Amino acid sequence: MNIHPTALIEDGAVIGPDCDIQAYAVIHRHARLGKGVRVFPHAVIGGDPQDLGFESSTPSTAEIGDHAVIREHVTIHRSTKANGATVVGSHAYLMANAHVAHDCGVGDRVIMANAVLLAGHVTVGERSFIGGGAAIHQFVRIGAGVMVGGLSRITRDCPPFTMVAERDELIGFNVVGLRRRGISKATLAELKSCFASIYNQKADPVSNAGQLVQNAPPQSAEARAFVEFFLTGKRGFLRPRRQHNQASD
Repeated sequence: MNIHPTALIEDGAVIGPDCDIQAYAVIHRHARLGKGVRVFPHAVIGGDPQDLGFESSTPSTAEIGDHAVIREHVTIHRSTKANGATVVGSHAYLMANAHVAHDCGVGDRVIMANAVLLAGHVTVGERSFIGGGAAIHQFVRIGAGVMVGGLSRITRDCPPFTMVAERDELIGFNVVGLRRRGISKATLAELKSCFASIYNQKADPVSNAGQLVQNAPPQSAEARAFVEFFLTGKRGFLRPRRQHNQASD
């Protein structure tokens, strides 16, 4: 374990083995770090949430998974809920000036580029990539394997394995990411078929997803994850670029 002498680690913080805590990093008492976590200069983990009604005596945590990398000036706030946790998964990579607000859940191997902003209660699925300067509205869900373009403004849920950009624009599937996951051509074809069925303009995506599950359940795990994503959530879903632009006219 390496802890720089200028780092501040409060009593009660939990630091796993083989962590690297660099100069002027702040690890508050509510932080829980797994093994092999790297925290770069001036990062702050486990601070109080930016919630005007929060009571500092609330017992909650910010938990960082094994081998995560937390770069310069990243801030990760603890949960607002009693015994709740803000979570960053294992092998996640958070680049400089990224912010993870209270009650977020960031999955394993997620990459957040410089200055990404996650508002409270956001969830990000495993192996997603969020481009620099993107801002994600509170309570938004980003599915697994999503690629979010830099400077995007996202206020609705992003289905798994897709590419999104600009203001709530769904471009299509993250084909490169799917291929890197070893997805077969048959599974990709099934995903595209599910996409076409769900975004049929004759009904809303939730109804279409329900019909798919009832009448033609997807066979692959990826297609099931894609379809079932539409059966939960409260913020609504991103639309394909053409539908999005028509709705804006």
